[in-house]
Amino acid sequence: MISILRRGLLVLLAALPLMANAVAAQSAHDLVQDTTTRLLADLAANKEKYKQSPNEFYNALNGIVGPVVDADGISRSIMTVKYSRKATPEQMQRFQENFKRSLMQFYGNALLEYNNQGITVSPAKDESGTRTSVDMQVKGSSGSIYPVSYTLEKINGEWKVRNVIINGINIGKLFRDQFQDSMQRNGNDLDKVINNWAGEVAKAKETTEQAAEKQAQ
Repeated sequence: MISILRRGLLVLLAALPLMANAVAAQSAHDLVQDTTTRLLADLAANKEKYKQSPNEFYNALNGIVGPVVDADGISRSIMTVKYSRKATPEQMQRFQENFKRSLMQFYGNALLEYNNQGITVSPAKDESGTRTSVDMQVKGSSGSIYPVSYTLEKINGEWKVRNVIINGINIGKLFRDQFQDSMQRNGNDLDKVINNWAGEVAKAKETTEQAAEKQAQ
C-alpha cells in the first residue's frame, strides 16, 4: 500500500493548480515557482494547527486560491461541450465550487503529511505565445521522482492554469472521462452528477495513487 507520505506528494501536485495567487504580469514559470513556495511556507507555519482543525485548513487553502486558475474553462472542459452548453449558469457555478471543495477535502489531509522532501521547478520555456507549460519534479521519501507538467494559457494578459499531468496521468482527461461515465450511469441527470462529484474526485485520487505505487515498485 502506498505510504501516506507518498500520497501527500501526489496530493500536492493535484491540488496545486487550485492554490495559486495572481501577480500582475507574472510569468507562468514564476507563478508556479512562487505559488509552490507560498503554499509550503503556509503549510510549514500552520501544519499542527491545521491537523487539529481540518476545516480551518480547507478554508486557508480557499484563502490562497486566486484568479490564476481558469475555473470556468476547466469546468467546461471536464463537462465537454455536449453537457456544458446545456448547463445553466447556476449549475456551472455549483460544479466549480464542488470541484474545488472536493479536491481540498480529499487531498488536504494527505497534504499535511508532506515534509518537503524536494521539489524542483524546471527552467522556464518559451512564453511568447498564449499557451505554455511548466515542468516540476517532486522527490518522494523513497527517492522516487514524480514528474509534473502544468499547462497554462494566457487569458486577458494573465497566465491561468488549465491542466496538469501528474506522473504521466492527464488529470483533465481523467476527470473528463469520469464525468461522461457518471452522466451515463446517472441517466444524464446533470444535477445528480454535480452533487455527487466528490466521489469522482475520490476515484481520480485512487488512480493517481495506484500509478505512483506501480512506479515505486
